[in-house]
Amino acid sequence: MTQLILEQALNGLQFGLMLFLLAAGLTLVFGIMDMINLAHGSLYMVGAYLAAAAAQASGSFLVGVGAAVAGTALLGVALEVSLLRRLYARDHLAQVLATFALILLANEGVRMLWGAQPVLLNAPDALAGPVEIGGFFYPSYRLLIIVVGLAVAALLYWVVARTRVGMWVRAGASNREMTEALGVDVRRLFTVVFACGAGLCALAGALLGPLLAVQVGMGESILILAFVVIVIGGIGSMRGALVGSLLVGLVDTLGRAVLPSLLREFASPEVASTLGPALASILIYVLMAAILFWRPEGLFPARA
Repeated sequence: MTQLILEQALNGLQFGLMLFLLAAGLTLVFGIMDMINLAHGSLYMVGAYLAAAAAQASGSFLVGVGAAVAGTALLGVALEVSLLRRLYARDHLAQVLATFALILLANEGVRMLWGAQPVLLNAPDALAGPVEIGGFFYPSYRLLIIVVGLAVAALLYWVVARTRVGMWVRAGASNREMTEALGVDVRRLFTVVFACGAGLCALAGALLGPLLAVQVGMGESILILAFVVIVIGGIGSMRGALVGSLLVGLVDTLGRAVLPSLLREFASPEVASTLGPALASILIYVLMAAILFWRPEGLFPARA
């Protein structure tokens, strides 16, 4: 049982760090631009498809990841300049409707380019086997995802907390009008932030592609979790996005692994196998409700 908990805790850490890559861009877009972008998950899907196509064409997984990040970042710039800029001054309902239309367009565009069937994206052959950690074996590719996620989180913290660009980002999240009055080109800053968020989505999609199915509509379910993360962590807070992602990843993964086993101690196997997954699927929403009851603005609100 201890080995199972340790293994699932690592899986939760890996999943949480990938959620952070999505939530980091989303919380910046939402916190700075006051823009609800429902198409954020579609960028994650496009990144996964671009990674699969580039990896198959080049024979290199690393080339696939790089092509996905660069291509999706450029797509993000094109979307921000051509459409999203026109939505900043609109109300949230207009933003929701417009970006929901982008979801439909992205799904149909991917279906036309790659077909309706899932696309195969294989992990590197060198990372196909397990490694031994503390007496048990753990997939080396999942371990790589954890390392990459921690490295990206550290880099984002350094950029946001220690650089001039990060100072502009934090200032824009706190008071956009004052930031513009101090001479910061907020329009260009928005474009750069959106491109970085799109690139992070693509990185998450490319890294999770070998573990999950690369298929049409894969961004919608994970987008819901990304919104849960930024609500728990606090809108516009990078630290909140990281803490919220880790909490959601661990609670979701450990809940699905441990809760059915615990229910078998008090109920029949049939009831436990039915009730366990159902309860596990709502644990993160119970967590969100509890945190919002305690701290309505999230754990680390940017404007605190």
